[in-house]
Amino acid sequence: MKKLSMDELERLSVEEFKETKKSPIVLVLDNVRSLNNVGSAFRTGDAFRVEKIYLCGITGQPPHRDIQKTALGATESVDWEYSLHTLDTVKKLKSEGYQICALEQVDQSVMLNEFSPDKGKKYALVFGNEVFGVEEEVLKACDQVLEIPQLGTKHSLNISVSLGIAVWDLMVKLKQL
Repeated sequence: MKKLSMDELERLSVEEFKETKKSPIVLVLDNVRSLNNVGSAFRTGDAFRVEKIYLCGITGQPPHRDIQKTALGATESVDWEYSLHTLDTVKKLKSEGYQICALEQVDQSVMLNEFSPDKGKKYALVFGNEVFGVEEEVLKACDQVLEIPQLGTKHSLNISVSLGIAVWDLMVKLKQL
């Protein structure tokens, strides 16, 4: 066993990434305060070829060195857009045919392991503020709310971890990998 070199990994160039077909997933960051979490979202978005990332409210925007530190250049490959209001973005995406799925803990959430996405649909995954979660008005506008089952004493995961788990799970279920 040996580690693969960068050449052996056969990664796309930024130009090739921009031109290649994307997965039917967009990410919506609802008032995410940590710039490191924003950078992680870009890096995960690049890894799974998401269509776009929407940065909403107080969520930081590139270029910023703390975003760049974790994004490792993914802000150059992944398309992104800023919106002052998350609800406006969710309404726009819904009108474009996206299924809006927030990741949050609510009384009627669907456990991620029990969620069965429709292969023919596009999905917008909404991730909320590290302390307050997804805004209440945004939750009400979502088609469904997904929850990652947890077994420990803590009631939440870091947004970057939740985002990675949710995107990977959706990619597997949509047979995009």
